[in-house]
Amino acid sequence: MVVGRTTDKHFTASIEEYVARVNHYIPFSLEVIPELRSTRNLSEAAQKEKEGELIRKALQPGDYLVLLDEHGAEMRSMEFARWMQKRMASSPRRLVFLVGGPYGFSPDIYALGQEKVSLSQMTLSHQMIRLLFVEQIYRAMTILHGEPYHHE
Repeated sequence: MVVGRTTDKHFTASIEEYVARVNHYIPFSLEVIPELRSTRNLSEAAQKEKEGELIRKALQPGDYLVLLDEHGAEMRSMEFARWMQKRMASSPRRLVFLVGGPYGFSPDIYALGQEKVSLSQMTLSHQMIRLLFVEQIYRAMTILHGEPYHHE
């Protein structure tokens, strides 16, 4: 789940390619929470709160929510594959990864998240994170299926 659409056509094409690849292994979709309009007069806190309301509406009962957050756990690809395997086996419903808006998450969304995962200590654009993360999900699936995509 991501807040706001991906506007760069190159990122969009690559994201769609990896989503299709992931679907070879597991049901996977990229749900877009519409970006807020007319945010010029909104504070960061108000913007995060409004995005939080939209996120809560998109969640389903029983979802296991993982926030992509700079303060989350960092993992190597092999560790992430094992983490994915464990979560998919233990989560009764959907495993939902959330990429927030430009200012992150509201306090109530942080409270809803069961875990936080970080892709890097560096700040990366939200559009780029989408591509990098869906590639990592694909990489995890190939690792779990013993396929030669990942080299270590």
